Amino acid sequence: MKNVGVLLSGCGVYDGSEIHETVITLLTLERNGASTVCMAPDIAQHHVVNHFTGQPTEESRNVLVESARIARGEITDIKHVRTADLDALIIPGGFGAAKNFSDFAIKGKDTEVHPEVRRLITEIADAKKPIGAICISPAVVAKILEDRHPQVTIGNDLGTAEAIEAMGGSHTVCEVNSIHVDNENRIVTTPAYMLGPSISYVAEGIEKLVKKVLEMA
Repeated sequence: MKNVGVLLSGCGVYDGSEIHETVITLLTLERNGASTVCMAPDIAQHHVVNHFTGQPTEESRNVLVESARIARGEITDIKHVRTADLDALIIPGGFGAAKNFSDFAIKGKDTEVHPEVRRLITEIADAKKPIGAICISPAVVAKILEDRHPQVTIGNDLGTAEAIEAMGGSHTVCEVNSIHVDNENRIVTTPAYMLGPSISYVAEGIEKLVKKVLEMA
C-alpha cells in the first residue's frame, strides 16, 4: 500500500485549503488503495476570511487546527513528517497555499515559503518521489524548486503564469479536466478551481492527478 502525504493549509478556499479539492483528493486516494497522511504546519493563519461575505475578519486561527476539520482530526504537524514515511506528496489548492504556506498572494515571485513546507517538498524532490500540486499550489512548488526549473500548470491565469516563469519555472496552459506531468522533476499538476467551473470538472483533473502520482510512486 502506498503512503501518500496530503499537505493542508487550513480549511476553506479563501484562507486555507480548498475543501472540494481536498476531499476529492482523499476520496480518490482511498478508492485507489492508498493510505493517506494528512499534515499541516502548526502556525497562525495569515488572516481569517468570512466565507459568507468574502471579507476578512478580526479572528485569528491556527492552520493545523483548521486543517484538522477536513482531516476529521487525523492529522500530523508537518515538522514530525519525514520523507521516509511517504511514497508521494499531494498539495491541494486554496488561498492558504499562497497565504499560509507562503506569501505568494502578497509578494508574487518574491515570495518566501514556510521553512517546514520548504524542507519537506525539497526532501521529497531530492528522493525522486512524485509530487502532485493542485490549483494555486504549483506556484509554491515552483518557488521551492526554482533551481530545478519545474514544469507546472495553473490553467491559464496570465499573472500567476508570469510569476511562475519569473521564479524559474515553466508554465503550460492546461484544461481543468487535464493534468500536466513534469517527468524529469516528477511533478504532476492540474488547474482545478483556478479554472472551475464546477466540482465535476475539477474532480476529473484531480482524479487523473492522483492516479498518475500513484503510478509514479
